[in-house]
Amino acid sequence: MFEKISKKIGFTETEIIVILFLSGLFLIGFVFVEFIKDNNGEENIFVDYTKEDSLFAFYSSNGSLDIEDKEAPEKDQEIKKQVLELQDNFSYEKKDIESLKEKSININTAGVDELVLLPGIGEKTAEKIIEFRTESGNFKRLDELMEVKGIGEVKFNKIKKFLYIE
Repeated sequence: MFEKISKKIGFTETEIIVILFLSGLFLIGFVFVEFIKDNNGEENIFVDYTKEDSLFAFYSSNGSLDIEDKEAPEKDQEIKKQVLELQDNFSYEKKDIESLKEKSININTAGVDELVLLPGIGEKTAEKIIEFRTESGNFKRLDELMEVKGIGEVKFNKIKKFLYIE
């Protein structure tokens, strides 16, 4: 029976069984909700939260329920900064990759300050490179750099033109 249906519709037998199962569940759920379940008329219950809102406003504004408070937006911003621990002096510094020249950094002698100049290398990764170099000895080939955790093939291909071994 399923073979004939599957040839006509273009579904596999398994797909037809799943569709029939889901349709059956939908039908059972519909019958249950419409005819069996007893609602007692409590379908849409309105809940008034104005008391809770006023308490929230009271406690969030340090005891002041004055809604017309002109400093409220500033207080809200200060609270958000404290909660999120944001800093006003945060700035993103874009790396100046153009100033780097090809074959300008010796991977066996470079410090953190030099390695951080490489695209995609942050302070933590630079420290991992130096740690790997001290544990394993100096690099003999540039592709050994991919053994450092955090440096994959894509990142290696971005930085290899700036590196050399001496």
